[in-house]
Amino acid sequence: MNAIERQKIILQIIAEQGAVTVAELCERFGVSDMTIRRDLSTLERASLLRRIHGGAVSARGRSYEPPVLTRVHEAPEAKRAIGRLAATLVHEGDSIALDIGTTTLELARNLTRLQDITVLTNSLPIANLLTDQPGIRLMLCGGIVRPGERSLIGPVAEYTFSQFYVDKAFIGIGGVDLEAGLTEYNTDDAEVKRHMIRNAQRCILLSDSRKFGLKTFASVAPLSVVDDIVTDDGLSPAFREALEREGITVHIASVSRANT
Repeated sequence: MNAIERQKIILQIIAEQGAVTVAELCERFGVSDMTIRRDLSTLERASLLRRIHGGAVSARGRSYEPPVLTRVHEAPEAKRAIGRLAATLVHEGDSIALDIGTTTLELARNLTRLQDITVLTNSLPIANLLTDQPGIRLMLCGGIVRPGERSLIGPVAEYTFSQFYVDKAFIGIGGVDLEAGLTEYNTDDAEVKRHMIRNAQRCILLSDSRKFGLKTFASVAPLSVVDDIVTDDGLSPAFREALEREGITVHIASVSRANT
C-alpha cells in the first residue's frame, strides 16, 4: 500500500471515530511510527486533520460538538467498561453529581443495584433511566434544555449545583490536555460543570482514551481539580504517567477483557 492509499484510509478512520492514535495506525498498516507520523504531518499540512499527542483528530473547529446521536456509537465498548469500573467508586450512602454525557450514562446504568444513594444530575437521559429505582433519591437540577443534547443549562442549573455539597462528582468532558486541563465544546455546559466540580468533595473524570491530548473550545477547569480519572486501556503510558505526576489516581478499564 502506498502513502496516498494509506492516508485516505487514515482520513476515513478519523471521520468515523473522531480520533486515532499512532499505535493503532502502526498496527493496522504494519509500518513504523515514523511512517505514520509522516503521513499525519502531510495530512495536517493539507488541513485535513489536526495532530495531538500520540495521534490525530479531525480538523473540524474546536467549538464543533459532535451530535449526541453520533457520540453514542463512538467507542461503545470502552464507555461500557468505564461505566462499570466507575460504579465501583460509588458506595451506599453516597451523594453524587452525575454530569451529562454518553460515558456518564453508562455509569448510571450500573448504579441500579445500589441502595441509599442520592443522585443530582443535569442529564435528562440519566434522569429517565434512574426515575423508578427504589434505592436512588433522584434530583434533577432544572434549567434550560439544550435540544439534541438533552442537558440542562443556564442560571437555574448553575444555582442548583452551587447549593448542594456532594461526596463525588462524575464529570464527562470534551477534551483533556496536560496544559489546558479540562475543556468542553459548549460554553453553557462548561459553566455548569464548573459549579458541579466546585462543591464536590471528590472530582472523578470519566473519559475514553481518545479525548486525551484533545483541546476543545471552552475551558472548564485545570487538571488540579481532578482527584480520579476512569478511562480505558487505550491511554498511552506516557500520558498516564503525566497525569499521575499531577497527583491524579488513574483507573484503567480493560476493554479487551470486557469483550472476552
